[in-house]
Amino acid sequence: MDLYPAIDVSAGRVVRVRRDDPTSAVVYPHDPLELAARYAREGARWVHVVDLDRVFGTGEAAALVAELARRVPARVQAGGGVTTAEAAASVLACGVARVIVHARAALAPGGLAAVARACGGAKVALALDARDGVVDLEPGGRRPVLDLAREAVAAGIRTVVLTDLAREGRLGGADAAGATALARDAGVDVIVSGGVGSLAELAAMRAAGVSGAIVGRALLDGRFTLSEALACSSSP
Repeated sequence: MDLYPAIDVSAGRVVRVRRDDPTSAVVYPHDPLELAARYAREGARWVHVVDLDRVFGTGEAAALVAELARRVPARVQAGGGVTTAEAAASVLACGVARVIVHARAALAPGGLAAVARACGGAKVALALDARDGVVDLEPGGRRPVLDLAREAVAAGIRTVVLTDLAREGRLGGADAAGATALARDAGVDVIVSGGVGSLAELAAMRAAGVSGAIVGRALLDGRFTLSEALACSSSP
């Protein structure tokens, strides 16, 4: 199972915030580049970066993402508010290995297929930010995660990032059962995000066959080290 230490950035700072509550932001005293480099030195093969400025419509962190991709000896997976093929291509142009596209890209007819054509399906992951198994595509209604995952597969995208908004940032446990069910029913690789708070969870997700896990707050708060997390997520 791949482990993705998360670095959410806003105004050049490392921030953790629940996407369903912008007022929940906590700023950490880390430089994003130094933190990413440290994660890479400690063995991370991937770093997961979210541009919160783009998410909340206050700007974008393209220059920082490009510098991370250039300077950090780990593959960078980056997203945040990416909803079109053009935006996805611009993030990839920063030198990242994979771009995360918001499910709102599916609102346009053929939108996910356009993203896959512009970027290559292997370099795209579809973000499914869900509550009770449903993604809110405001202003385009609500759709089940399974339907969106199957649409992604049909478009040539084989990786999804599944976030349970009710669990995100709360360290109460990730939705491993939902991830394994989605992987089975849609035929996708599922990266779990939101709520990972213990090493036991990571070991259980690896044993269940989850493709990847994103860990943010638990690392920043010192609940466990990256080395410990990597050991739990790696095959014995």
